[in-house]
This record gives sequence, C-alpha cells and structure tokens, in this order.
Amino acid sequence: MQGIGADSRQEWRDGWKLVLAASFGFSFFSIMAAASGIFIEPLSKEFGWSRTLVSSGMSISALISAILSPFYGLVIDRKGTRLFALPGLALTMLAMCGFAWLTGSPWQWTALWLIYGVISVSVKSTVWTTAVAGVFDRGRGLALGITLSGTAFAQMVTPPLANWLIATQGWRMAYVWLGLGWGGLALLLCWLFLFDAHDRGKARVEQGGKAHDSTLLPGLTLAQALRDTALWRIGISTFIMMVLTIGLMVHVFQILREAGVSRENAAWLSSLSGFFGIVGKLVTGWLLDRFRPNWVGGLTLGATALAFAFLMDGIRSPWIIACAMIVNGYSAGTKIQIAGYLTTRYGGLKYFGTIFGVMAAAIAAGSGLGPVFAGKIYDSAGGYGPFLLIGTIGSAFCGLLILSLPKYPVWGSSSGGATSGA
Repeated sequence: MQGIGADSRQEWRDGWKLVLAASFGFSFFSIMAAASGIFIEPLSKEFGWSRTLVSSGMSISALISAILSPFYGLVIDRKGTRLFALPGLALTMLAMCGFAWLTGSPWQWTALWLIYGVISVSVKSTVWTTAVAGVFDRGRGLALGITLSGTAFAQMVTPPLANWLIATQGWRMAYVWLGLGWGGLALLLCWLFLFDAHDRGKARVEQGGKAHDSTLLPGLTLAQALRDTALWRIGISTFIMMVLTIGLMVHVFQILREAGVSRENAAWLSSLSGFFGIVGKLVTGWLLDRFRPNWVGGLTLGATALAFAFLMDGIRSPWIIACAMIVNGYSAGTKIQIAGYLTTRYGGLKYFGTIFGVMAAAIAAGSGLGPVFAGKIYDSAGGYGPFLLIGTIGSAFCGLLILSLPKYPVWGSSSGGATSGA
C-alpha cells in the first residue's frame, strides 16, 4: 500500500484547475464516439447506409489517430501540451460541424472522418494524460481518474442529449450544437487553466531559474521501453479491450433496441453506463494510489466480461440489462486510465509522451477496429450474439494479462534509475 500525505494535498491545491480543464477537454474529444450509436438509425434511414458503413466513421478516425499518435507524443515531450490543445479544440469544433452538410455520399462521409481524425489527434488522451501526469505524483491515480472521467461524463450526457437534439433539431443541427456548445466551453476552460511541466519550466526561466529539460525526468529510454515486457502486456491488453469495449459502446444502443428496449430508455441506459463510468474512474483512481495497480487494473478490466455475458440472448432480462450497463460503465470506462497510470509507473516520465503515444496508437487502432468488427459480425451473423461471446472471453483474458504484471519500479528523481516498487 502507498501512503497519501501532505505532498498529495499540495499537488491538488496547485493542480485542481488543470484537472478540471483536462477532464472537460477529454470529454469533448469523446463526444463523437459516445454519440455514434445515436446517429446510426437516422443516418441509415435517410441515406440507406448499412451499419458497417456508418460504423466505419469512427474506424477511419481511429486509423489516422493510430498513425499519428506516436509522432504527436514525441512532439508533446519536446513542446508541451498547450501549444497543440488550444488550436486543436477550435479546429475539432469546426470538423464536427462539417457533418451537418452530409449529402449521402459514402466518399464525403469518408473524407469528413479523415479530416476529423487528423484534427482530433491533438485533443485525444495523450495530451491530457501528459499534462496531468507531469504535475501529479502522489495523487496521480486519482488525478488521472478524474481527468479521464471526461469520457464517462460524455458517455453519460451525450446519448440522451444527442437523442433530444436529433428529435427536436434534426440530426444535422445535433452535430452543430454538440460541436460548438460543448467545444466552446472546453476551449474556454483550457485557455484559462491548461498547463504542464513545460509551462512550469518556462515560468522558472522567466523568474531566473533553470529551463525545464524533459531528459532529466526519471524513466526508461525509448530503446528500453521497446524491450520492456510489462509495457508490451499493457499495450496488448489495452488494444484488445478497446476493440471489444468500443465496439460495444457504438453498438450497445442497437443491442438494447433489439432486446426490446425503447429508443428513449436505451438512451437513458447508455447514460446510466456513463454515470457509473465516472464512479469507476474515481474509485479506481483512489485504489491505484493505495494498492498494487496490477491487481486493481486486472480485476477491474476482467469484470467487463460480465457486461458482455449479461447482454447475451437467454441471459438478459430488464434487471440483468441494467446490471450489464452498470458493470460496463464501471469497468470498461477505466481502460485508458489504467493504461495511462501503468505506463507512468512502468515506463516513467522521461519519454512518457512518446511511450503513451504508442499506447494511444494501440488505443486508436482498437477503437477503430471495434465498431467495424461488431458491425461486420452483425451483418454476417444477423445478430450480436457471437460478438458478445467474444467480448466475454476477451475481457477475461485482458484482465489476466494485467494481473500477471510484476511489481513496478520506483524511479529516482532525475537519473532515471529505479528500484523495485509496489
């Protein structure tokens, strides 16, 4: 167990506004994924598109993100987060509004998602986790939990909000209101409060101190990280979990509809999952700061298997469906948080932006494959049963991968050396 004392309280006094801005920034990035399932039905009806085609949008964006994330992480290590996050938020707002001008052309759909993917990589998880991880140490687990709860907040609010906007304003204006409204508030908060270790270094220089040098931070070199088996296990587990859980997130609305749940109730059940996603991130963050993270992460991710199992034909009932949404929100919502925390502990901070950029590429690749994977299974099998079975087995396997991690190293303050840790 790890103690939490005065250092943690000081971190929170200095950094709570940063966590607020980062969390809301990440929630804005998460809107498109959280809303994708709500837009499937109106887009399919208007343009006659298959679910595989509609689901391909997130996959296109994720593929671009997977390609760019490692390079973007390297730039963050050198230049900091604020330089890219602020223009990235503004451009992402405009990219979201562009979907209001869809004409039914699959090529236009592809082009819009390509543009969105290139732009939105500047506001994905790497930028927010790098900023927060560089400022917090003793309270890092909870700080990352609150930061990444932005995606759970988006999952909680977006389904009923998007459904209401589509019903009252039409699906075109729903894209516009989600982009300008949510994005505008995220941009304001980040303009006021977003900073990281690079900004602190600049402040010290202005006050006559030494410049910040990321190479003095403790952690693995890039060559060492490439050979580290713990980081490989984290990456593999994260990729598989993203394939399964993002596939479920995008299609769960339709899974519920085919189980006889009304459109309105399905939206609120999706919101329930988002609420428990916030609970899961906060509780998991608290636990990560106090107990062995591989046990916390492994058991939490492994529990996602129950959510897939509870949604299968022959098992589900109204109460079991509600339990599935609660379990899915609580456990599956922590996957990026767990990956980020474990990466800081096993890889250190020397090249965290770059290393987590590679993790983010795995996250993006899994996110892109998941919706198409689930959609293809549905189109081929005529139902989601095989996908839910694969999700049950795969989630349990991912939990075991994290449980098998060794104790993480305790990094020295600047030399990069490490000793055996918790």
